[in-house]
Amino acid sequence: MLPLTLLAVQKLFDLLTDDNSLMAAIDLLAAETGIAVPPITSNQVVLNSAGNETADKEILLSYPRICLYSSQIRNAQRERFRSFSGSIAVVAEVWASGSLVGDADRWIHFYVEGLTSILRANIGDWGDGFSFSGIYDVQLQPPKGGGFGYVELAKLTCNLDVSLV
Repeated sequence: MLPLTLLAVQKLFDLLTDDNSLMAAIDLLAAETGIAVPPITSNQVVLNSAGNETADKEILLSYPRICLYSSQIRNAQRERFRSFSGSIAVVAEVWASGSLVGDADRWIHFYVEGLTSILRANIGDWGDGFSFSGIYDVQLQPPKGGGFGYVELAKLTCNLDVSLV
């Protein structure tokens, strides 16, 4: 079995990439508004915590992308006689880039809405002792130089409840 921190990230990865669900959600939003938004394909969703400078130079990840990783694990022992009863914080860093600052700034909102719509549709049991309450937090950062000219980051954090025998 994978370590808990990797298994938690894999659970979110599977939700976003199975049947290209993230790309479908973004395409639907873009079609409703008539705004062209670059797609995020399944191979642009990665299990990696590298920041944009490292990813651009060392890993050569493309834009847009979503980097998934665990940022915190807490065994609160909420349930007696369980080996693990707590939570794992999973982070999804959403990166958008464009040659115009307005493009990156507009697209990031579509990516975040697509991601959060999938989370909202999957409240409850995620299997293997993992469950999602529906609570998440998104922090948007202003655009800055980088990527294709300008790059913008949205950082989504959600806690998965974990209960293991």
